[in-house]
Order: sequence, then C-alpha cells, then structure tokens
Amino acid sequence: MICGKIAAGKSTLARRLADRPATILISEDVWLSTLYRDQQHTVADYARNARRLREVMGGHIEALLRAGLSVVLDFPANTVANRQWMRGLFEKAGVAHRLHFIDVPDAVCKTRLRQRNAAGTHEFTVSDAEFDEITGYLVPPSADEGFETTIYRDAESRS
Repeated sequence: MICGKIAAGKSTLARRLADRPATILISEDVWLSTLYRDQQHTVADYARNARRLREVMGGHIEALLRAGLSVVLDFPANTVANRQWMRGLFEKAGVAHRLHFIDVPDAVCKTRLRQRNAAGTHEFTVSDAEFDEITGYLVPPSADEGFETTIYRDAESRS
C-alpha cells in the first residue's frame, strides 16, 4: 500500500516493489484509464470510478493474497477510508502488510507533475488546481491506525 501526493513517486516505488518474485502490481490509474477512458473529467468522476474499481477488485486482490502472492497496490492510500478498505483486504486474507508513505513537499510534486504532463507519460494529466484539490484530501497515516509503515523522503522513493 502506498500513500503520497500526486507525482510524489508512488508508481515509481510501486514498480520497484513489484520487481520481486511472486509479486503482482495492480495500478489504479491503469485500470481507471482503461475502463473509464471518457468518464474521468473531474475529481468527482475519479471518486465515483475509483469506488467502482475497489468494489470489483477487492475479492480478486484477497484471492491473490490467499494464493501466497504479494500484491503491490498502486492505489492511493491517502485517506483513512481507503486505508481501511486496504486493511480489510489483508486482514481477510490473513497476510502481513506494509504501508509505504512518501512524504514529499508540494513544490517537488508540482515540478514533477508539470514534467510528467509535458512528457505525456502518465495516464492522466493533472493541473496545479486539481493537484491542490486532491492533495486537500490526503491524511498522512498515523500510528493510531496500526499499520506497519515505511516513510520515504524525497530522493528515497525515486531511487
């Protein structure tokens, strides 16, 4: 599970984590951009479509975990509610977990975001205003939530 702002390096870290034996990467952005290609115009569209995706993928992810595979969820674990959904997956499957929190300043993320937008290398283009709106929903994980957590600062997540 990975928590962090847009362009913090979540997908980069996810790909690196998934480069281990018996590990599956599931990317929310890839699924959303394929399933809802013409239905992702606003943050509300994203929220609706992400909820639909979680509903259909939950049982599949649990089955992969029960089969002994590690699953890297490249879904934003950015809210308490999203993290609770993820907790339900690993608890129902009876497996260990790790939450990776990438703590990068907004200015760094926005620079990366503008570069990513210009390069056209990501499934979605996000404006600075959308970055600010979506970042407003981010709730950093707290010790009270009880996750096994690794925290990354800027350079650590991208190396």
